[in-house]
Amino acid sequence: MDNTIKGKVWKFGDDVDTDAILPGRYLVLTGEKELAACVMEGCDPDFSKKVKEGDILVAGKNFGCGSSREHAPISIKGAGVSAVVAESFARIFYRNSVNIGLLLIEAKGISKNVDEGDEIEIDMEEGVLKDLNNSKEFKIKPLPEFMRGIMKEGGLISYLKNHLAEIKDE
Repeated sequence: MDNTIKGKVWKFGDDVDTDAILPGRYLVLTGEKELAACVMEGCDPDFSKKVKEGDILVAGKNFGCGSSREHAPISIKGAGVSAVVAESFARIFYRNSVNIGLLLIEAKGISKNVDEGDEIEIDMEEGVLKDLNNSKEFKIKPLPEFMRGIMKEGGLISYLKNHLAEIKDE
């Protein structure tokens, strides 16, 4: 994971549930790219055709509420989204995202202060998000160092495989 992330904003509202992120009829799919072809279909049926590698989702409160399916964050990551920035996240969605290495960032006031299509830059080191279209800045909730390590290595399983010997020695 880079310390600075820059991307185009795709904006969604409050209470986007996992069924809107990835409708249940696609749970038979297993591959990241297969799931990515259906991402956000419950909010925008054409989203998967428009999103580009490195783009950023911005949402309101309680993003990822609903069922605990891991397919939802996998579909977002598979679509190439570099981060999801929201006012808040549902706890199980947050945990599932960490497990698979999808970066989630909390930023109060973000959903009312950026527009779809804006370009934003996130400085993980400084804990600041900048909207490059209107020069607004937001403090972001910093990730603890161990979580940054998990993100950098692509998720919890990869992290554990790479650091199991270190963990055993502690």
